[in-house]
Amino acid sequence: MENLQINLERTLNFVDQAAIFGFKDEIIRHIQSLDNMTGNGNDFLGWNTLPASISETEIQEIEESANLVKRIADISVTVGIGGSYLGAKAVIEALSDSFYCLYDSRKNPVSLFAGQNLSEDYLYELLRILDSYSYGITVISKSGTTTEPAVAFRLLKQHCENNFGKEDAKNRIIAITDKSKGALRGMADKEGYKTFIIPDDVGGRYSVLTPVGLLPIAIAGFDIRKLISGAKDMQKQCSTDVPFEENPAAIYAAVRNALYRTGKKVEILVNYHPKLHYFTEWWKQLYGESEGKQGKGLFPAGADFTSDLHSMGQYIQEGQRILFETVLSIKEPLHKLTIPKDNDDLDKMNYLAGRRIDEVNKMAELGTIMAHVDGGVPNIHIEIPKLDEYYIGQLIYFFEKACAISGYILDVNPFDQPGVEAYKKNMFRLLGKH
Repeated sequence: MENLQINLERTLNFVDQAAIFGFKDEIIRHIQSLDNMTGNGNDFLGWNTLPASISETEIQEIEESANLVKRIADISVTVGIGGSYLGAKAVIEALSDSFYCLYDSRKNPVSLFAGQNLSEDYLYELLRILDSYSYGITVISKSGTTTEPAVAFRLLKQHCENNFGKEDAKNRIIAITDKSKGALRGMADKEGYKTFIIPDDVGGRYSVLTPVGLLPIAIAGFDIRKLISGAKDMQKQCSTDVPFEENPAAIYAAVRNALYRTGKKVEILVNYHPKLHYFTEWWKQLYGESEGKQGKGLFPAGADFTSDLHSMGQYIQEGQRILFETVLSIKEPLHKLTIPKDNDDLDKMNYLAGRRIDEVNKMAELGTIMAHVDGGVPNIHIEIPKLDEYYIGQLIYFFEKACAISGYILDVNPFDQPGVEAYKKNMFRLLGKH
């Protein structure tokens, strides 16, 4: 089995190897503190050993619940915000057929999401489409009182009970919440919902390999065992037993912090595959919420190429030199498609006839990297062999481990998010909440 590959060659004109390896001893200490659970925020380190500690019993329980939803539902609605939906959304979008929701015959429920916004139009239109289908609901909240998912679930619960009756509705709703406390836990116990537990030692943005992510992913029809296997293998590659120069998370954390110290304040995660759009969104939360504290941290941005080359390419090429790119590349696509020859050749594309679309895409990727590096934009290149559950699992754990290391380098707690509460206080005051 191949592994994720990271290439730092196109950063070395901007930071030398001495600067990168200057982090070696510090990063080794940080990895040890993560693995020994002695670092800052150590009460939220459950994600670090999660891939290797998920039990067969828990996997089977998730698969059984997913199969039950599949038998009764055309649509699966996942209610959550931030880490309670982005991980599942990222994996499902990455692995789904681009147009699966248009097919007449589907093996698995269509995955929809609610509670990630407060748009009245969005929720109205969601309820309207649900009128015509059988559906199940997975509601995810540690407390049950976060405004966006709580409002959405109140609407969906009422809609489900009105459409299917209270007794049937309780069998269509699964709650993923705290094991013993909180509003959602109390409601689930009162109503008799099937429940799964959000571990106390795993924060939301690190929770994709808990039932928070695994259940919606399994309902969508994907192999959570392969996802966990990929993460488990990456856990081994990022452990204290692996030398610094062979540890991908250590190397990534070192080079991005070396670039940060030269004045590169923005990291753009770039993909050349539209299925990775929401993986970028998940990555943005992971790094933004973990590092952006005390006036510190890289600003995490994302770009979908080649689309965004026609909108943001000019700035990236010639704007302020405060950014670098991390390119997420897929070695081999799932399908094969060649460019046909046209007798008239009015578009002057016959020079590409017979070539695969992916070859053109790869040359666009390489050409853009070369242009941006020449324009003063360092480039980190991360490649996975193909887009499947195993390699998405590798990516998830790789980015989580590197994020924790980077937070420790910055001397911040990468597992809290005190700044998120500021907007909530203002919103509650404006709404008249006591």
